[in-house]
Amino acid sequence: MENKKVLITGVLGGIGSAIAKTFKENGYFVYGLDIQDAISENVDHLITFNLNEYCTSSEYRDSWNHKFDDQIPELDVLVNNAAVQKLGNLQDIALADWNETLNVNLTGPMLLSQYFQKTLEARNGSIINIASIHQQLTKPRFVGYATSKSALVGLTKALAVDLEGRVRVNAISPAAIQTEMLLAGFDGNEEALDQLRKLHPVQRIGYPQEVAKLVLFLASENSGFIHGANLTLDGGISSVLKDL
Repeated sequence: MENKKVLITGVLGGIGSAIAKTFKENGYFVYGLDIQDAISENVDHLITFNLNEYCTSSEYRDSWNHKFDDQIPELDVLVNNAAVQKLGNLQDIALADWNETLNVNLTGPMLLSQYFQKTLEARNGSIINIASIHQQLTKPRFVGYATSKSALVGLTKALAVDLEGRVRVNAISPAAIQTEMLLAGFDGNEEALDQLRKLHPVQRIGYPQEVAKLVLFLASENSGFIHGANLTLDGGISSVLKDL
């Protein structure tokens, strides 16, 4: 039986790597897009790719669309995982940062979904967008990121309606996930990290593998009636009301 094929953007990041490993272990041929270039045993075909430039340069986009024709002729699952997170209060937001955030986190997923639509339709495929708890609950300095992730969930629902049954489209909104990026943000402050764990009713933060397993489930035939959904993976934090 021919292997199914998955394309994961941001494949070399913490969550992207876990998604690639999970799909690889379950018999998929894994294509990966990433702005970095590194060896990964869980990616069968890594493509160094600038998603922001794909959104801003028609020449770059046309060139890559021709390359995609040759390099990814068949596709069962598209996982829009790549993201940028540029923090800043409203008065500090630079237009270039705002535009890059929307390009990578929103416009890129739309353009890739648009390009691979026919390929996915031919194989009764699935699109899975990795959103964030920030699409619903956010905090200061996350204006651009929260806006982009809210819009990504909106895109998910709109595509589900627009594509009807031809391609299933769903989103996952994780809360804090234990990636190198998250840990680096705490700069070794274990006390602060422990406080973050305790904010979640489950008393820990999530693991990349937990996101990956949910992505795999949404891509499977077992989830055939899940369409246009946004599944929260948040350790219960969206049920918490903090008070003095």
